This record gives sequence, C-alpha cells and structure tokens, in this order.
Amino acid sequence: MNILQRLQNAQTKAQVLTEALPWIREFAGGRVVIKYGGNAMINRQLQEAFAKDVIFMHHVGIRPIVVHGGGPQINAVLQKMGIESKFRGGLRVTDTDTMDVVRMVLTGKVQRELVSLLNVDGPHAVGISGEDAGLLRATKRTAQVDGEIVDIGQVGDISAINVGALEELLAANRIPVVSTVATDINNPAEVLNVNADTAAGALAHALGARKLVMLTDVEGLYLDWPNKDSLVSEIHPEDLRELLPQLDAGMRPKMTAALDAVTAGVPKAHVIDGRIAHSMLLEIFTDAGIGTQVTEVAPRPPVTVAALARSESKQLEKGQ
Repeated sequence: MNILQRLQNAQTKAQVLTEALPWIREFAGGRVVIKYGGNAMINRQLQEAFAKDVIFMHHVGIRPIVVHGGGPQINAVLQKMGIESKFRGGLRVTDTDTMDVVRMVLTGKVQRELVSLLNVDGPHAVGISGEDAGLLRATKRTAQVDGEIVDIGQVGDISAINVGALEELLAANRIPVVSTVATDINNPAEVLNVNADTAAGALAHALGARKLVMLTDVEGLYLDWPNKDSLVSEIHPEDLRELLPQLDAGMRPKMTAALDAVTAGVPKAHVIDGRIAHSMLLEIFTDAGIGTQVTEVAPRPPVTVAALARSESKQLEKGQ
C-alpha cells in the first residue's frame, strides 16, 4: 500500500468517526436492548463482529443489554437426542423433555459462549437467566392455529420483571446477557420458555431503553414478501398494526415486539439484518441506517419502500 492509499484509508476512517460522533453524543448514557439471534449466532465471524459492536457501544457510554434466543442450537440438540422439534402458531411446543433442553442450551451453552466473546478484552459481561433473582416471571400461554386454541406446553408470556436484578449489573458497569426462560408466576416450581423477541421488547420498556434492536436473517420488513422492492425502511405503529395479520409466523413475533415496545414508550425499535457484519453500528452510528425502524416520531411518516432515504429521518432526529 502506497502513501496515497494509506492517506485515503485514514481519511475514510476519520470521516466515519466524524459521522458517528453526533450519534455517540445522542445515545451516551442511554440503554439499548439488543435481541441477538439468527445467523449472527451461528456464524463465527458474525459472532465476533457482534461482540465487537456491543463492546464498542459499551466503551462509548451506551448501556447495552443483550437478550438472546437459541433456536438453531436447540433444534440441533433435540435432533441428537431424538426429540422432534414442533412449532404451532410460530411458537415452539415445549414439553418437559424439550424444556430441559431449552434450559441447558440457552443458559449452559449459548449464553456462556456469548459472555466469553464479550469478555475477551476485559470483564464486561455477566450472564443472567430469567430464573435468576426472579428476573422474568411468566404466565403459561396457548397458541391459536386456524382459529383453534392449541396447548403448546411450557411456554409463557412475561407478566412481571424484576428490573432491580438488571439495574444492579448496569450500575456495576456490566453488560447483562439475558437468556429467556422464566418462572411460572402461578407455579414457581415450573419453568416456562419465553419467546426471545417478546422478552426483549418487554425488557426494553421496563428498562426505559432508548432503542430496541433485533437481529434477524432478512433485510427488514417487507410489505409484500417475496417482492424485494417492498422493503420498508420506516413504519408507524398504526400501519404496522394493520399489517401484522399478514406477516409470516417467523416475522410476526419480532414486529409484534417492536410494535409493543414503541407503543409502550420506547422511542424506536429496529429490525436489522444480522447477516451483515457490524449491522448494529451501521444502524445506530451512521446517517444512512439499514433495516426497518418502527417509530412514533411526528409528523407521521407514510409507509415507504427502500427508496426512502433514511438519512432524512435521522436528520429529523437531530433537529437538522
């Protein structure tokens, strides 16, 4: 590499840092709940990029809280054990044997690996299960399939959160890493499997987060899947509420969590492509942004496709 190329590279890095500075100031001290899932969990390079993004946020003064699922890992262990994976209404049917695997994989494997990645250059992250200190308590739920109510076993919806358990970690300058199993509020001896998207949305509201960010395996929300031109970059809660019944079983929990969080007062919720390395930094610290954001920002934006420049929205945030 010659001197001119080195200079150009240095200028590019300086430009990136300059663009990021207003957003660092904007969110310094604020909490961001991140749902970690999809390809970012199973591809080593993406795992490492995700960990670096979270540590970067931590070092510039943002307070990340990571909430993780573990669907692919759970499926793999169930298959090895000869237990069939079943889903009804987009939710995992969780009998006693499956619940044992869910607890083992989420808290014993996925969480441990993520905490280790986050602690490579220092003692930053602490793993906490929804069972620990009564962090998450849930009520058993059912699923609706073709208009019929279906029993799906040990699956729950969050009904109570012990925010103090996370406040203590945040006060100690730690990054909480939350696995989403919960105590049954009506039967404390039983543990329930909680959808990680739903849990992330509930935690974002309870913690007063500035943002909810959910990683997935698509570019964002499509108004007319599989038409790639129907990707929407920004959507208002009322528009999303009308669209929800049309979404597939995989996307519906994510967009429902985003909708519920914003409706409850979280300023913005983002669904972004976790297959892109450093996608979180692109979303939070650049003017362009990626993925789909749900926002109550006034004036109400129309439903738009990818051609809409996200920079206009972000300039509105900064009052420019």
